[in-house]
Parts: sequence; structure tokens; C-alpha cells
Amino acid sequence: MNKKWQIYETDEEKIKKLQEKYQINKLLATILANRGITQKEEIRLFLEPTRNDFHDPFLIKDMEKAVKRIITAIEKQENVTIYGDYDVDGITSITVLKSFLQDRGLEVDSYIPNRLDEGYGLNKEAIGKIVDKKTQLMITVDCGISAIEEISYANSLGIETIVTDHHEPGAKLPEALAVIDNKRKDSSYPFRELAGVGVVFKLIQAIGIKLGLKEEEYLKYLDIVCVGTISDIVPLVNENRVIAKLGLMLIRQTRNIGLQSIIRSSGYSKIDSNSISFGIAPRINACGRMGKAEEALELLLSKNYNEATNLTQRLNEHNRVRQETEKNIFENAIKQIEEEQLQNKNAIIVGGENWHHGVIGIVSSKITEMYFKPSILLSFEEDGIGKGSRKKCTSGLTYMKL
Repeated sequence: MNKKWQIYETDEEKIKKLQEKYQINKLLATILANRGITQKEEIRLFLEPTRNDFHDPFLIKDMEKAVKRIITAIEKQENVTIYGDYDVDGITSITVLKSFLQDRGLEVDSYIPNRLDEGYGLNKEAIGKIVDKKTQLMITVDCGISAIEEISYANSLGIETIVTDHHEPGAKLPEALAVIDNKRKDSSYPFRELAGVGVVFKLIQAIGIKLGLKEEEYLKYLDIVCVGTISDIVPLVNENRVIAKLGLMLIRQTRNIGLQSIIRSSGYSKIDSNSISFGIAPRINACGRMGKAEEALELLLSKNYNEATNLTQRLNEHNRVRQETEKNIFENAIKQIEEEQLQNKNAIIVGGENWHHGVIGIVSSKITEMYFKPSILLSFEEDGIGKGSRKKCTSGLTYMKL
């Protein structure tokens, strides 16, 4: 099945009016018209967003409860653990929240599940380890909205939980102290497309406001928030656009030693969304895919130049191994597909022994893109269990819209 390109039809009259009214060139007017951005304030927000364009964080459901509980933890110097994900969004989420709380005088622990052994999200064994550290409050970042059973288990062990997430919730919310997720059905927040790290930013913004801190005390983390937001491929509109605009400016003069190091190593001279998507993100993601997510977190939290340099070298090596592993699996998968003519099936299903299941998801995406068919890749382990990754296929009609 081949893609069919259908050129997006533009409204020439609307474009001309935008050109004349706002004194802008045709290309920019076309982009704005195609996106339905035609009012003066909408245009300003799209082109020149400022810190004043952030919404009130206390409009988010359960934010007041979460802030009150965290401030109590700061005042009482409680044991707090941040539970995150192993991708860029999760790593940057932990970095931002942990750094902010440490600046408030609270030393916090963190936990990242090993992708290869534990998979995504909360699990009871991990919660048991957190209990052993005498944790009183657990804060999830970029995960937790579907962890109904796990959070009930944490409750039974005496741990209070605050969930911060950006994924779609199920029919039931976890019984946590607070559940901060703008995709909740009862949410009235003006924007629902924040990345996980964007939700964390709203949390520290709210804490900062409640504590009477200067704006700079939470805005200074926008460089890391920007990396996670762009890497998670969320729509760069509304608050995400503010984060991207201000964050990119901050990255160019970032004081984060780890981020400085990884930027230098990536080889990109210009700091923009491309350098983040193709230079920074793959290196951080490679750690999670290879079961070494803690090293990426250590890098972004590092305060030592030599340590940051060494960690960056390790990230580069993980990324090199990931690329090589991915290439080998892709070649083996293509060979299977061609030999068995699987490209003629409605869906492509291939597998191999001990294919790295931290990488097969990328290969599945490539196969779907190549053949435009849904694909499932299976890794057959020595214990006889197969672990798989799938990629769904969208419609064969692709629109080109500026």
C-alpha cells in the first residue's frame, strides 16, 4: 500500500487578509491560515509567547492538595521518592522535580524501573524497595494514572502517593492523595496536551507561587522542561509553545553541566528543535532502551564537569550499541519479510531469538513506515516467552499542511 499525498487546500482570500492586516509575508500568513490562527492575540501567542502566557497552575484538578502535601514534606523533612519513566520525558521530569525540591532544602530519592526487567510504570516489587527506604511520600512523574492496583498496594503499606501524569486515564482513577493529569474527564484546565515534564513544571510553578518564590526559581528549569517536551513529540501549541520558545532560549545559555556536555557531544552547532530531537533525545533514550536510564539522570543532575564528560561518553556508547543492535534486528526482520512475502499480508509479524526488546519498538515503527502495514516484532527469550512490540498503521492518505 502506497501513501497518497493530497495537498492541503488553502484559503487564498484569508491569506491575503492576514498579509495586509498584520503586515506579514505570504508564507507566514499561509501557515497561520492553515492552522486556523487568525486573531491578533492568537497570532501573538503563536509567534511571540512570553512567561505571562502560562495558565494558573491551580486550575488543575488536585493541584492544591498536592502542593499542600509537598510543602508539608519539605517542612517536616520527610522521606520522599520520585517514581519516573525511563524515556526522555520521564528522565527530565525527575530531574526538574528533584532539583527543585533539593533547592527547597529537601533531599529526595528517585526510582526508575529497568525497562528490560520491569517494563513501564509502577510495580509492586519496586514499591517494596521504596518502602524499605522508609518513604513516606511517593510522587509519580510521567506515569501512574493507570496504576490502580499498585497504588492501592502502596496505600496498604503506609505510603501516600501523588500522581502526576499526562496519559489518558481509564474508567477509574487510582486512589492516590492527588491525581494531577489534565486528561482527567473532570478536568477544566485550558490545555490538555502537556508532556509529563510539562505537568511537573506546573507542579513546581504552583509550589513556587504558594511559597512566594520569585518566578526565576521555577522558570530556570525551562531548559530541561523544553528538552522533555520536544522529545515527547507533543503538539507545540499553547503552553507547550511557551515552553519550547522560552526553553530553547535558555538552553543556549544553560547552566546545567550535563546538558552542556551532551549538546557539545551531539555535534550540533545550532540549538533548535532538530538538535534536541536528533542530537539530545536519542542519547538519553538509548540509556533507557539499554537498561541504563539512571546514567542519563545522573548526567542531568551532575554538578561536576569531569563526571558529566564521563557520563556523556557512556551515553554515546549506549547510543552506538543501540544503533548497531537496531540495524541488525532491522536487517533480520526485512530478510524474513521478503523471504516469506509477509509484505502481502494485512499485518506483518516477525520474530527472532533474543532480539533486544528495548529496541524492537523502533524497528517495528520503521517496518510500518516502510511497508505501511501494522507490524508486530517478537523477541523469543531463552525461557520460551516471547516479548513483543507493535506499531499501528494510520490511514494511507497523508495531508501536507504547512
